Amino acid sequence: VQLQASGGGLVQAGGSLRLSCSTSRRTSSNNGMGWFRQAPGKEREFVASISWKGSTLYDDSVQGRFTLSRTFGASAVYLQMDSLKPEDTAVYYCAVARSSSATRRPMDYAYWGQGTQVTVSS
Repeated sequence: VQLQASGGGLVQAGGSLRLSCSTSRRTSSNNGMGWFRQAPGKEREFVASISWKGSTLYDDSVQGRFTLSRTFGASAVYLQMDSLKPEDTAVYYCAVARSSSATRRPMDYAYWGQGTQVTVSS
């Protein structure tokens, strides 16, 4: 399974970006998918996850600012990021879960994309 993440870039604080992640095979439409991020010098951290039915989980740091969605039956997810802050700066990775559930744990994900850089300037 190959994952393709896109939509990263440079934006000013308070701005918005929309990340997309598509997968190479249809079977991932039955799997949960998620986004993680890694800032320089820090460990990879959970951002958001969505089940195959559309239930979502968010980290507290992005709750209310980020929205994760998927088209039902599609092997793609979209992370709308609003009210961006400099601390959101990181490489963002999408991943496909081993099950149909949304999950915060990296160990629950079987496939990972290559990452897309998000930089928020103050």
